[in-house]
Amino acid sequence: MSGLSHFDDSGSASMVDVGAKADSRRTAKARAVVRMRPEVVDALPHNPKGDPLEVARIAGIQAAKKTPDLIPLCHPLSLTHVDVAVEVQPSGVVITSTASTVGPTGVEMEAMVASSVAALTVYDMCKALDKGIEIHEVVLLEKTGGKSGRYVRD
Repeated sequence: MSGLSHFDDSGSASMVDVGAKADSRRTAKARAVVRMRPEVVDALPHNPKGDPLEVARIAGIQAAKKTPDLIPLCHPLSLTHVDVAVEVQPSGVVITSTASTVGPTGVEMEAMVASSVAALTVYDMCKALDKGIEIHEVVLLEKTGGKSGRYVRD
């Protein structure tokens, strides 16, 4: 398991010890794309359950805060900021999430979980109109801070 940080010398899953790492400001931005038929996009503002995009935004923020409860080896972090932005396009919705902290480990998982759960929430609130809605491209767009420095997706 050389090169993978979440395994011990015997190959067992292990939480990384970040106790000796210096705190630094860390940020991450992630995206998820929800594809749906144009008539479902047009119906978004008229959903009887409420505004799916606002509910998705709040769900994403809550999810970022719950990341260590969902991903077993993630560290609980003191997040300093989480934002979820939703952009409606003719073919669906693009969700972009950002997360920030000052600490010994990064917030990539928090940003990706926020985008993923926000996308799932859009699906949940619109599935009555179309069970064929698709979630695509859950990706890390950018991260800053820590030993590896800045990463920007090509």
